[in-house]
Amino acid sequence: MNNLIQNYKIILEELINTCSHIKTKPQIRVPKLSDLELVALNITAEYMSINSELQLFRYISKTELEQKIERSVYNRRKRKLFFYLEEIRRVLSAKFSDFTNVFIVDSTPLEICKISRANRSGICSTENIRPEFGYCAAQKTRYFGYKLHAVCDKNGVFHSFDFSPANVHDINYLKDIKENFKNCLLIGDRGYISEKLRVDLFNYSNIKLSVPMRKNQHEFVSFSKVKSKIRKRIETAISQLSGQFLLHINLAKTFEGLATRITSKITSFTMIQYLNFFIFKRSLNKIKINLS
Repeated sequence: MNNLIQNYKIILEELINTCSHIKTKPQIRVPKLSDLELVALNITAEYMSINSELQLFRYISKTELEQKIERSVYNRRKRKLFFYLEEIRRVLSAKFSDFTNVFIVDSTPLEICKISRANRSGICSTENIRPEFGYCAAQKTRYFGYKLHAVCDKNGVFHSFDFSPANVHDINYLKDIKENFKNCLLIGDRGYISEKLRVDLFNYSNIKLSVPMRKNQHEFVSFSKVKSKIRKRIETAISQLSGQFLLHINLAKTFEGLATRITSKITSFTMIQYLNFFIFKRSLNKIKINLS
């Protein structure tokens, strides 16, 4: 029995304990591999940095999972289970919701191809949300694709995320945040400077938005070193997603496929945090530790 199967069984057991109440659409023909088992396999693959389905099915060759599902069926069912996967992520992240009321917001680029290929690329070209040219201030580079907006707490657990074309300003994501959070401190970078939205967030949901001021702003005040240290937590989390979960490597051809892949990676990240904290009683963000 290889490590993938061992990790799969650990993850599946906890998904059954925490998420078995979540329902999916009833199927006329009951599949050999249930929806929850498929999600467990998907989460396990992301945790083990298996970014290719071809590679995944090489791993499960000659195991008990080989005869339960085919590769093409796995891909199709995984995309159809997008909302089921997202609901599982919400249930897992909700387990950490009582631990803090301090959150961090940030964004990261999702490049779908190099700029030199952008005008002739067919990736996501027929989608309602089409890729666009954008600029990443942190990396000081232009790119073609989408932008991932995310909110995590000060412990590094993601509680909300969304996608937008690369040319959409980060401030626009704050309009969605006020519907999902309340009575909390929200820390961001200079990309979220907006006095109008700051007041709106406070009046609507009692969200205190705190961002560093530009040096040329009237009545400039230095940003708290404590808040600066807290804000780095989301940068570390995104780096972990990029390193172990291969966040910035895109193999999808449609926006639906891209959104499913990113959701799978964030769900897997949250699942490992859940196992670390609640099951193994160890450091929350030691993601590279073996489960089995």
